[in-house]
Amino acid sequence: MIQRIQSLYLLLAAAAGTAALSFNLWKATLSSNPNPVTVNASSNYLLFVLYIIIILLSIGTIFLYKKRKVQFRLSIFNILFAFAALAYQYVVVQKTANKLTEGGTTIVSASYLPASFLPIVIIILLFLAARGMYKDEKLIKSLDRLR
Repeated sequence: MIQRIQSLYLLLAAAAGTAALSFNLWKATLSSNPNPVTVNASSNYLLFVLYIIIILLSIGTIFLYKKRKVQFRLSIFNILFAFAALAYQYVVVQKTANKLTEGGTTIVSASYLPASFLPIVIIILLFLAARGMYKDEKLIKSLDRLR
């Protein structure tokens, strides 16, 4: 189970999802308030649910090592969830910035924090895991032909 490299990729993807869930994604400094405004995944229900799905699906997929086809399909679905989390994260940040500017406050500086780029890392790790599963399935099929 853990001897396969794709299991390590899935575990790292789950860890990256947990980190994205835990840390702030965006920070803005306002002219009227000395405290910065932050956006994190826990502050938005749908984004929180997307990251929980990514984490649970990554961990659950590790234990399906005997069912390689199902494991591969779940990894592809997980990649789609990671893309959805990345896109929705951008939407949440834009909504927050628009709400602040419509409220009459001036944003002095705003920046994405390193945790906001973790969905890209998750996508790469899940892609590498899916590629490893595909290679394993291809190897098993070639060995079945030799019998």
